[in-house]
Amino acid sequence: MASISSHILDSVSGKSAAGIRCQLFRRDGDLRQPVFDVLADDEGRINQSLPVEAGDPGQEFELVMHAADYFGATDAAVRCVVIRLVIDEDRRYHVPVMLAPHSYSTWWS
Repeated sequence: MASISSHILDSVSGKSAAGIRCQLFRRDGDLRQPVFDVLADDEGRINQSLPVEAGDPGQEFELVMHAADYFGATDAAVRCVVIRLVIDEDRRYHVPVMLAPHSYSTWWS
């Protein structure tokens, strides 16, 4: 079974983005099917198993982090961080994010 994890850091406070809402959707063309909807733990981390089926490699997913809600900022330029991933079964994916109301940075690890 595949898994996805993230460590979300609040670059304004220099702390972890505890409690930020994170959703994952399975994409099928223009359709999105919800996979999970969680809040990051006290360390700004999520870690979820994914139902990726054998024999269907390269499934596309969309990870959404609700930045404006987290910062409580109605004028935030970054409303949501949206990262599209192609995920295969039996692999682990870690997507760290540094987040601010007007910018973000992500990388693979």
